[in-house]
Amino acid sequence: MTTATTRGRALARLATLLADDTRATICLALLDGRAWTAGELARLAGVAPSTASDHLTRLVRGGLLVEERQGRHRYLRLAGPSVAQLVEDLAGHAPGRPEPARSLRAARAGAALTYARTCYDHLAGRLGVLLRDRLLARGLLGDAGGLALTPAGLEWLDELGVPVDPLRSARRPLVRDCLDWTERRPHLAGALGAALCGRFLDAGWLARGGDRSLRLTPAGGPALAAALGLAPADLAPDAAPDTGGGRA
Repeated sequence: MTTATTRGRALARLATLLADDTRATICLALLDGRAWTAGELARLAGVAPSTASDHLTRLVRGGLLVEERQGRHRYLRLAGPSVAQLVEDLAGHAPGRPEPARSLRAARAGAALTYARTCYDHLAGRLGVLLRDRLLARGLLGDAGGLALTPAGLEWLDELGVPVDPLRSARRPLVRDCLDWTERRPHLAGALGAALCGRFLDAGWLARGGDRSLRLTPAGGPALAAALGLAPADLAPDAAPDTGGGRA
């Protein structure tokens, strides 16, 4: 058996894991970066607990999820950033448009996810794309030979209170693109994307919603706008600020 044949079979097994509505829904939910109980994932996917358990076992055995048991509860999370990137990239390449919301509540929830959400441990949605665009426009990131932090970017991180040394020693790329499934453009991922999202949450600039969605807090809007060199109104969900020539 050739190496190509072996890898082909492995790829087919991986594709089979995600070629199921329930398992795909579970993986998308876990993009919030948190651990969910098996019961929570069953309710989300709209299946019986026993059915969810079978799907979760397959995902764990396939290496897409990891589990931890605490008493009666079984907690599941994505196996790591690389799995999150795979799921988000596949979602970004999925054809067609989402079904129209059937209620005002669903429409609001969809709008919140589109504006800002977590993609595992970094910022996604319109706000995540804007963050990447602004860092490029201000010269804090360079893309001449691949996406990279510039000296000005290092100074900006220091002013923002983001330690640089842990980023450099991380066992993952410092900075990389991740295709945003709602914007169909890249947002910022890697160790830098995770550190910035964490900093915004710790500072109280962003707050978590009931799902993967994030919202700007009253204090966070002006603070984040100042950090990105924008007016606070430019961060409104329906705003379309100048991102520096449409780079990205």
